[in-house]
Amino acid sequence: MKKFLVVVDMQKDFVDGALGSAEAVAIVPAAVEKIRDFDGEIFATFDTHFENYLNTSEGRKLPVPHCIKGTAGWELDKKIKAALEKKGFTPVEKLTFGSVDLPGLIKKAAGDEPFSIELIGLCTDICVISNALLLKANFPEAPLAVDEKCCAGVTVDKHNAAIETMRSCQIDIL
Repeated sequence: MKKFLVVVDMQKDFVDGALGSAEAVAIVPAAVEKIRDFDGEIFATFDTHFENYLNTSEGRKLPVPHCIKGTAGWELDKKIKAALEKKGFTPVEKLTFGSVDLPGLIKKAAGDEPFSIELIGLCTDICVISNALLLKANFPEAPLAVDEKCCAGVTVDKHNAAIETMRSCQIDIL
């Protein structure tokens, strides 16, 4: 069985930048270890915005410029980047919370083989859950898991609520 790891938005702006938090910083060592020890193919999503961010629907609801392509905040956290570069990974830019391209990339990488998917990253209650639900909808029979110790939410309460919602949607929580 093929194994896929999806590293969601482990970018500087979500770790210790514009939208960073102590909880996000705290998961970096566990995420690095997960990446280092993972035996399979890795995809890493990049939340991607542009200079017009504040004029977008998201920007009007969250008026904090972040992950502007070409800025330091858009780049992966340095420790995460080093771990991913050692293992090899496929970058996936996404313009919204969930990647509509990711299911097709995983399907192509899997070919005709059965596969499992595990997700880690930021933020549990926005982009991790969005990608997990998109993947569950596209691959309802594939084993799908989220490693909660390698995720952080906007707040601890929102992280916990997202974990419970994913559990309710039959996504395994590790």
